Amino acid sequence: MGQRGRGRVAPAVMAALCAVAALPAQARAAGEVRPYAFDPSAEWVEGAASNTDARRLRAGGTYRDTIGPGGRLFYRLELDAESNAYVAATAVPRPGTKVSFDDALKVTLQDRDGDVCGDDTARFGSARFARPLGTYAHRTVEKDGPCQERDSYYALIERTGAAGSSGDPWELEIRHVTEPGVEPGGPTEAPEDWPSGSPAPPLTQARERRGGTGFHRATGLEQGEWRDRIRPGETLFYKVPVDWGQQLFASADLGSTAGEGYVSHALTMALHNPARGLVDSASDISYNGRQKSTALDPLPPVAYENRFDSSDSVNGMRFAGWYYLKVSLSPDVARDFGPGALGLTLRLTVAGGNGGGAPELAVV
Repeated sequence: MGQRGRGRVAPAVMAALCAVAALPAQARAAGEVRPYAFDPSAEWVEGAASNTDARRLRAGGTYRDTIGPGGRLFYRLELDAESNAYVAATAVPRPGTKVSFDDALKVTLQDRDGDVCGDDTARFGSARFARPLGTYAHRTVEKDGPCQERDSYYALIERTGAAGSSGDPWELEIRHVTEPGVEPGGPTEAPEDWPSGSPAPPLTQARERRGGTGFHRATGLEQGEWRDRIRPGETLFYKVPVDWGQQLFASADLGSTAGEGYVSHALTMALHNPARGLVDSASDISYNGRQKSTALDPLPPVAYENRFDSSDSVNGMRFAGWYYLKVSLSPDVARDFGPGALGLTLRLTVAGGNGGGAPELAVV
């Protein structure tokens, strides 16, 4: 795959960031935990039990559905032979829903013969509390790759888990986007190494910013130190623009509070790319009332050729645009330390730049 043009963050992305940065710190929400903010433009669609009856998803569209335990939902896509295609699904269990280590959401792209073009699975893992969970599957146009023809394809979304988990349905937010192809002749192999040392935290005055409660409502941040508050059971979303050749470093600190107790896997932090694909997760924070911190492992600079690596944490860094940080606090924290919000600090560094690029997602 070749590269064309100089890499840059889309003007709309930068304009949105500037608008957010110009706003005063938003008032902190009081009372109950805010629910997940679904995209208000999302269209309700009913996934089919068989591909024969699958409804079509349009590129650039956002959709809503629900999925029960053991659910298998098919949706239809019409793909050309030049564009890369992505289907992301975010599952939103109700607060208080019982989930297990193995409860998972899987997204698969298949061709008309049932062959797999791409798939990925997101699990709750050791942090066994209900929170938004998501990942994506994609069809990448490449020499000798699967699913290269112009044709009909199918997205399959599956929910799996343990028998003791809650039988309540999970709500779904589904996003389908495409990415223009590039001219042949460029690199087709992923980089083998990159700077792995985390830079010193930015020496800037911490600024207040209230996180959003969904991808659509994610709060725009830039390099620096940001302060917020997070309630037990709450998930907050932030987005950071990362250009071609830039490397994102992110850490989260959970502030101290009065009280005694211990909550394992109390705080989780995950990074999603512009197509909402899960890139990587930081180590979970276990909490005993004293301040604790965690950080993402060093990720490669954003580059088109990252997509040729087999690791999610490398091939996920394939786009220039908004990268999403998702931070969740276990509801069990309220048991030992009360229902009040705890201090949350995010430290962000965006290093490097001036890298070559390729066309961005048709819709981000």
